[in-house]
Amino acid sequence: MSNRLDPRGMRVLVTGASGTFGRAICARLDGLGARVAGLDLAPRADDPVEVLACDITDDEAVPAAVGAAIARLGGLDLLINNAGIGGPAPAELPPGAEVRRQLDINLLGTWRVTAACVDALVASRGRVVMLSSRMAVMQLPLAAAYGASKRALVAYADALRLEIGTHVGVTCVYPSAVRSPIHDSTAAAGLSLEGMSQYEPLEGVVRTVLRAALSGRPHRDLATTRRGAVEFFLARHLPALTDRIVARTLAGRVRSGAFEGAGLAAGVVARHGETG
Repeated sequence: MSNRLDPRGMRVLVTGASGTFGRAICARLDGLGARVAGLDLAPRADDPVEVLACDITDDEAVPAAVGAAIARLGGLDLLINNAGIGGPAPAELPPGAEVRRQLDINLLGTWRVTAACVDALVASRGRVVMLSSRMAVMQLPLAAAYGASKRALVAYADALRLEIGTHVGVTCVYPSAVRSPIHDSTAAAGLSLEGMSQYEPLEGVVRTVLRAALSGRPHRDLATTRRGAVEFFLARHLPALTDRIVARTLAGRVRSGAFEGAGLAAGVVARHGETG
């Protein structure tokens, strides 16, 4: 990596620091000599770095927690917006509490934390790394809230880059599916998309986040695998093609009985039955 930044002494804040991605990212940066603090709704006793309890849906709690973290770090060079949740949310149904929760955490939570960090990042000419998703560009069915929140997150990142890009680098990272508890609620609702995504290793996500954080010049967008880069390109430039691929895969999943008994998928199953 040419002109790679030195992580030693770098002051880093990671959201969702006690989750699968967050713990791995924190541990790796800490091992490289960075000074890392985390935010999480439920910190764990065995977290690899100090994690402050913070509900990022709370307008008043976020500035206080971010201020405390920055004070402990002595400034801020890097913000990694990793916090996020998923869950079942068919687009054909009215938005309820599950939809609002995903939007509030994935989009507005990131917005709150970033806004609280802007002054410190501008002062250090630092960086922001956003953990988006392949679903920001290639939507999967029955998970509309997650895809919508991640696509909106990218729009937020684009606006942020235009506003503070003279002083702060802003990168979006696009993982595909990684095995983690984020999928549990969707599976529990009978809407598992197990056959619609190819899982990738956590290590690739961590490596890509580090690339975004430490490369000599900030990247705008980074996929986490070669397959992900191809999907990203196709979804951006040939969206009708990726729609057909996803629709065909969904039809196969319905025919296999994958959504049998799942109330939230009843409409999809019935419509495929009429056209099958």
